[in-house]
Amino acid sequence: MSAIQATTADLVVICSYPLDSVGVVLAANEAKLTPKIIGGAMVGLQSTVFKTKLGPALDGYMDYDFWLPTKTLMFSGTADFMKKYQERAAKAGVDPLGYYMAPFSYAYLDVLGQAITATKGVDDTKLADYLSKTTFKTIVGDVLFGKNGEWARSRVFQAQFRGIKGNGVDQFKNADTLAIITPGEFKSADVIYPFEKARQ
Repeated sequence: MSAIQATTADLVVICSYPLDSVGVVLAANEAKLTPKIIGGAMVGLQSTVFKTKLGPALDGYMDYDFWLPTKTLMFSGTADFMKKYQERAAKAGVDPLGYYMAPFSYAYLDVLGQAITATKGVDDTKLADYLSKTTFKTIVGDVLFGKNGEWARSRVFQAQFRGIKGNGVDQFKNADTLAIITPGEFKSADVIYPFEKARQ
């Protein structure tokens, strides 16, 4: 696709791994690519290191995520967990936000712990049976598995970067910089469309 064709596209879907995601954002910015919507399944943009590297270049991009600091995702224990995580992360020199991995890593172990406690052991058959029938209360909300072993209802979000000023990390603690667009029950804002409006 030529640069002229690319700049007039209505939709640009990007499926990429971390370094490619960064490269695509930088290259699209340099080429002044202005589709109506851009993004998709860009692995890496969930990580604080890439958010701060790219800063305002991310404005308008749509991407997936699993947990963000919105009111709709604050369940019992969520705020306390994130506060403890971020305090420890600062001392350890690791991801200072921890949104992408920390909440779900903790919740997965919590689910397993609840199942082991309820079944009084680690018998695979008993655990599998219990896990398939139970709704678990966790810091990421209710966890319920479907017949295929996946979540009964998907919790993958489509979110949009917006209003990013500079490259500071603290701005990403504000849920407005990455608004949840779908699914509706967790939505925090409407999509800014077209892409150029999110970059003003």
